[in-house]
Amino acid sequence: MRGNYKHVALGDISIISSGGTPSRTNPRYWNGNIPWVKTAQIQNCAINEQDVDEWITKEGLLESSAKMIPAGTILMAMYGQGKTRGRVSILNFDASINQACAAIELKKGVDRDYIYQFLLASYSRIRALSNTGGQENLSAGLIKEIPLTLPPLPEQKAIADLLSTWDVAIEQIERLIRAKEKRFKWLRISLIRDEKEWTEVKLGVICRVTKGEQLNVAHMKADGSYYALNGGIKPSGRTDDWNTEAGIITISEGGNSCGYVNFNTERFWSGGHCYSLLNVKKSVDMHYLFFYLKMNEPKLMNLRVGSGLPNIQKKDVDRIKVSFPPLSEQQQIAQALNAAQQEIDILNQMLKKYKIQKRGLMQKMLTEKWRVKQEIVNQYMEA
Repeated sequence: MRGNYKHVALGDISIISSGGTPSRTNPRYWNGNIPWVKTAQIQNCAINEQDVDEWITKEGLLESSAKMIPAGTILMAMYGQGKTRGRVSILNFDASINQACAAIELKKGVDRDYIYQFLLASYSRIRALSNTGGQENLSAGLIKEIPLTLPPLPEQKAIADLLSTWDVAIEQIERLIRAKEKRFKWLRISLIRDEKEWTEVKLGVICRVTKGEQLNVAHMKADGSYYALNGGIKPSGRTDDWNTEAGIITISEGGNSCGYVNFNTERFWSGGHCYSLLNVKKSVDMHYLFFYLKMNEPKLMNLRVGSGLPNIQKKDVDRIKVSFPPLSEQQQIAQALNAAQQEIDILNQMLKKYKIQKRGLMQKMLTEKWRVKQEIVNQYMEA
């Protein structure tokens, strides 16, 4: 007979501590040979020595509250900007940590990888425990109160092994995406070269740069048939109306992302902070033009004016210079870049599915809804 799950607090099965920061004003404390880990390195994955960017000396360690933590310890970010707070990592080497990192050293009879997976799955709940105030922080006391569902040790190991296989698959896809994106950037630079014999004209000469129309809030619908693009990187909502055909390039006109270039594959509503490139001349391939502008997106973003709500003026967009070869060569370039981009898109779709599948497994296997088959658990039983 398998044992039942236990319900415990993290502080019941671990010792939780934090580190410190040697004085920045004392040069004797810094640039030594002791790695010093900060919350920036806690990214829901293993921390390796090459991830560290600061080191302290033995004096810095002994004369401050910084603390050495053994390899294999789980670290949790107690505070940090954005999504950092509540993230966890496994430390793969002996290192010191700062005061924003909580070290979770587990007692015997608990599988580290199971606890790590449980804390990953509890990210939102952990953040909700944070103190309220100017900056929401975690503390050692709050971390000790994190509730855990704990199956017998062999089952912990079985669950951790199963979930870790998904982590390996996700990490491999992420690594492949990074490699493909690096290759795509190299390919784009190699193909779009601005050769002397290429034609160079102003953007306003080869198309009509048109500002969209502001959409009334009353026309926005959560289940609308078309998306509304009103500046920014992503649509601002949906509507049952459209004013721009599919296959159109847009440039964000206002806001912090003004200058962002997008290619729209379906009909949409072009809003008041969105430029659409219409009536592109037949001598210019639309996809080539998109890749050219995307490569030169930093130049577009540098056209922004104003401080409160920055924007890009139409006259400046019209003046952007575009360089292009004969149409047949444009099409070849666009075809090669589209193929490379599609590879990345497929991998991102696969990555999204893997993450959803793993999240579903975590919700079932870490909450007593699903139990590992006894014959699998038996493989993890101690002799």
